Amino acid sequence: MLQIKRRHQLLSGIACFALAATGAHADTPKEQELEARIAALEQLFGAVQSDLAATKAENQKLRAEAALAQARTAELTTSVEAIRRAPAPPANPAPISAPADGFKVGATTVKLGGFLKTTVDFTRWNDGDVATGNLGRDFYLPQSTPIAGQRESLDNDFNAKQTRLWLTTETAVNGHVLKGYVEGDFQTSPGTQGNERTTNGYNFALRRAYVQYDRFTFGEDWTTFQNVATLPESTDYIGPTEGIVFARQALVRYSYPLSKTTTLHLAVENPETASANLGSPTLIENDDDSVPDFIVRLNHSFATGEVSVAGIARRLSVDNGAIGDVSSGYGLSVTGKMTLDAAKRYEWKFMATYGSGIGRYVGLNFAPDAVFVPATGQLKNVDILGGYSAIKVNWTPKLRSTLTGSIQTVDYDSGLALASLANFNKQAWSVSANLFYSPIKGVDLGAEYRHGVREVVSGADGSLDRLEFLAKYSF
Repeated sequence: MLQIKRRHQLLSGIACFALAATGAHADTPKEQELEARIAALEQLFGAVQSDLAATKAENQKLRAEAALAQARTAELTTSVEAIRRAPAPPANPAPISAPADGFKVGATTVKLGGFLKTTVDFTRWNDGDVATGNLGRDFYLPQSTPIAGQRESLDNDFNAKQTRLWLTTETAVNGHVLKGYVEGDFQTSPGTQGNERTTNGYNFALRRAYVQYDRFTFGEDWTTFQNVATLPESTDYIGPTEGIVFARQALVRYSYPLSKTTTLHLAVENPETASANLGSPTLIENDDDSVPDFIVRLNHSFATGEVSVAGIARRLSVDNGAIGDVSSGYGLSVTGKMTLDAAKRYEWKFMATYGSGIGRYVGLNFAPDAVFVPATGQLKNVDILGGYSAIKVNWTPKLRSTLTGSIQTVDYDSGLALASLANFNKQAWSVSANLFYSPIKGVDLGAEYRHGVREVVSGADGSLDRLEFLAKYSF
């Protein structure tokens, strides 16, 4: 830069001197030569100025590029340092959680669910017929199986009555959890029903409705004497009906976890003595009870399944104003489910129940709790023994089968005349086999065959054969 500046000053001086000389001697040869040299110098001076301007612009560009490179280098250095100081990612990152189901109403989470179910039955009654509207047409009800009649033709029934809806609520209250549950279907209601000729409309009816506050349950639920988790899969509304403890009723229950695997349930539940008068098997709801049914159940789970033991104590009562009597009832039920192999392809479920005066709890009241003898005003307890065993086979992740056998036997007081008990139920048993296919989650397609037999005290019996198909969508 200094050299260029000096060259500029020298050329300027020469140019001034040349101009002065030109003014004094304009036309001599030397003057002409000098003018040519001055012109050459001016041309050289112009080129030098252009070089100077270009050099200055290049320097400015270089300075800008250097500043930009310095800024990018600083930014990169900062990013590298941040990455170096950041914690290492976990070896097994947590999966992205699914969106929560339900919806909020204030501080309460509300959820809806249930299933849509349609069944198609083909039933042959081998000893009579079952009238339209009888529950035995909708599901397997052994006490409705006809006895000592003529063999009927095949009956075909379609229905969607067992479609079910439920709603749950959950609210946090001062460190406690308050839950609500209500459930209904269209099978339960004994009231006004539709007809198969036109509308096929059916009433929605209550199944369960209760409130849970921490360990307490108040409301209508499955009886504590029953372990619902051990019910075998069936296309039928219930399944092996005669061998099952099955009742829903109002109760107050306290559930206490003794350990991570063992829970104790204590309950007082709605009492109701279901008796029959000697000579007539028709069941009577007396509604004369003043002491609740007391029930205790112990559930224990383990690696391959669970077992439970339940006990019940009752006070039976009949009082028609003029005469009446009271009696005590009791029962014990053992249930369980367990996988039989490491691959969990085979599962066994079972229930065994024995008791006296607990007829309404087993087999949908196949036998009365007690027989009332009007002549003496006495209640005579009825003893029952029932149960089922079911093996489930998972053929593939989408295909499975269950084979079930079920039985209930009834013993009446030996002092009662057999002639007066001739039409009372003595025994019922059934076997069934099914095949279920679930093409997608929430959808079940099933087919089941069942053979059932009912016998009364006189020795007369009747049977049914049923082929049932099912389509069910759970949500």
